[in-house]
Amino acid sequence: MKFDEHKPLDIALNDLFERYSEGVPAVKQITAALVEKGVVASQQDIVNDHVAFRTLGLPHLGIASLSKIFLHYGYTQRDHYHFEKKKLDAYWFSPPEPVYPRIFISELRVEELSPEAQQIIKKYTAGIHSDPVDALDVDNGAEVGAFFQKPLWDRPTKADYLRLLEENEYAAWVIYNRYYLNHYTISVHALKNGYNTIEDFNTFVEGLGIRLNTEGGKIKTSPDGLLSQSSTVAEMKEALFAGGETLAIAGSYVEFAERRPLPEYKHIPADQLTAAQRREGFETGNADKIFESTYTSQTKK
Repeated sequence: MKFDEHKPLDIALNDLFERYSEGVPAVKQITAALVEKGVVASQQDIVNDHVAFRTLGLPHLGIASLSKIFLHYGYTQRDHYHFEKKKLDAYWFSPPEPVYPRIFISELRVEELSPEAQQIIKKYTAGIHSDPVDALDVDNGAEVGAFFQKPLWDRPTKADYLRLLEENEYAAWVIYNRYYLNHYTISVHALKNGYNTIEDFNTFVEGLGIRLNTEGGKIKTSPDGLLSQSSTVAEMKEALFAGGETLAIAGSYVEFAERRPLPEYKHIPADQLTAAQRREGFETGNADKIFESTYTSQTKK
């Protein structure tokens, strides 16, 4: 998307994306290859379907806190999703204008973890006595952008991280990464022929030597057949823990989505379809498997 340097939402999203792409080499690798092949002229030509955040379901944190930023910018809270096995809840938020990405925010149901895991998490979050978003000037895009990189609690110990990883990998990811952007999503249907189906795009990405998340198959498709998603396996990064210990842990990844036309618009040529004429929203079954892009079942393959 093309950002307006004067709008707070644009400034915040631009800052968020720039920092994320610095930490996820696959972003620039995919974009560079698309430019080289003449599919797009630059990153700005890629349509960003959605960005996703992971949070902790605790007082002053979680979806209720983080969503305030996007609701202020005109986003609308939409469907609720529940992931029983992973102990997660999520909502998606539709943008104020089609040019902006959808927002997907999930949160961990901390109270469903073992007492030991809850104790570890609360040891780090105990100092948060008010909603950190309330202290933000959300009309200052640069301040909001900086907030997403700001540590809300102390750096965890390696032992605490590994204990959480054992029980709930999402919990371990959030305790280390905080609100860092989990992934952004390329709308493949907006690309030119040869790249505009999830099958073709996956072939292109794998041709770059990038691994795809195979949980539930490389392509995750909704029961109605209208939403297909794939994702890269999270990049491993050398993480510094409290006390100076280090460990290679899962960072962020890139997702790809193909939203097919709703049945009543099937006859319209692809280049004439609007976003409103394509499949909207998300799918619990798809998202459940996409979460595993950061899980050891994928990163250690």
